[in-house]
Order: sequence, then C-alpha cells, then structure tokens
Amino acid sequence: MSMSWLFGSSSSASSTTPASTSSTNDNNNNDSLKQSLGFDPAQVTDVSNILKTPGLFDSARLHPLAGLDKGIEYLDLEDEQLNNVEGSQGIIPSRSWSDDLCYGTGAVYLLGLGFGGLYGAQEGFKNIPKGAPAKLQLNTILNHITKRGPFLGNSSGVIAMTYNIIDSTLDAIRGKHDDFNSLGAGALAGALFRSSAGIKPMFISSVLATGAAGIWCGAKRYLQY
Repeated sequence: MSMSWLFGSSSSASSTTPASTSSTNDNNNNDSLKQSLGFDPAQVTDVSNILKTPGLFDSARLHPLAGLDKGIEYLDLEDEQLNNVEGSQGIIPSRSWSDDLCYGTGAVYLLGLGFGGLYGAQEGFKNIPKGAPAKLQLNTILNHITKRGPFLGNSSGVIAMTYNIIDSTLDAIRGKHDDFNSLGAGALAGALFRSSAGIKPMFISSVLATGAAGIWCGAKRYLQY
C-alpha cells in the first residue's frame, strides 16, 4: 500500500507539475507580449482600440537603433545659401559659380541643340530628292537634323562653359558681378573657341560671343525691372 501510495503520489505530481509550469510560462509570455506591444492582445476587439491605446506610438518603444531618443536632426542648409557677390542676385539666383557653370552650360547646350535641329529639319526638307519614297525622305530629314543639331549644341555648350568659368573668375577677382564681366567673358570665350582657326575667325567668334553676352545682359535687366 505504501509503495502504491508512493507511486500514485509520484504519478499525480508528475502529471500536474508540467501543467502548472506551462500555465506559468503562458502567463509570463502574455505579460512580456503585453509589455512589448503596449496593449493586451486578448482584449482587442477592433483595430481602433489598438490605435487609442495610450503611449502606443511612444518613440521610446521603437527599435533602439532608430535613435529617436536623441531628438530630431535637421539638414544642414549652409550649402543652399545664395551667392553673396555684389550684383549676383539677379532674375536667376545662384548659390555659387558651380551653379552658373552647370545650369548655364546645360541651358545653352539645349538651346543650341534645338535651334540646330530646327535648322537641320528645314535644310532636310529643301534637299529631299524628287520622287523619293517616304522612307528616303524621312531619312534625308533625319540626317540633316542629326548633322546640325549636335554640332550647334556642342559648340554652344563649349562656349557657354568657357564663358561661365571666365565670368566667375572675373567676379572673384573684382569682387562683384556686372555687365563688364559678362562682356569680357564673352569676348574671351569666343576668341578661345576659334583660336586655332586664325585671327579672322577668332575675331568674328569673339564679336559674336560678346554680342550674345550683351543680349543676355540686356534681357536680364529688362526682366528684372
């Protein structure tokens, strides 16, 4: 009897102990889950109940790698300051000479590419062979467009890039930006562009570039006032 009672007691204890341990583990898991989520999942009946839980969106509960407890960091906008050279605040404000170099060169290149393409298209229409099929006519037009457009665009881009470099250099040396810098930069840029072709082409190119710079200065003043 004593042995059976002993074994029976042992069997009963062995059958109840894991159940109580499992119940304790479940309670611990529910408590940890409730603490991590900020609400009790067993009491959730609607999503709105979750959203209304106090402190649910507390930054301290987010992942520690987010670093939100250190405060919000703002972007450094010192590079966004405009150029402070005298006379540089015109109709198109710029931050530095690099802005003028990039935007000015790109804009002039696109203008040259467009005008060159239009001139090439007009030239292609004039040179279409009589009685030629449609494919040959289209090919003739496209050949003239690709011949004139990139040539004028590339040439204009080179002149504009040289102009902006010289213009920014003169601004830095003189400490101000005015029409004299623009006209001088246009003259030098045009001369350098055709310097390898001889004196006469260099002079003509310089005059044309100076005239273009003068037109640009006049347009800026007209639009500004």
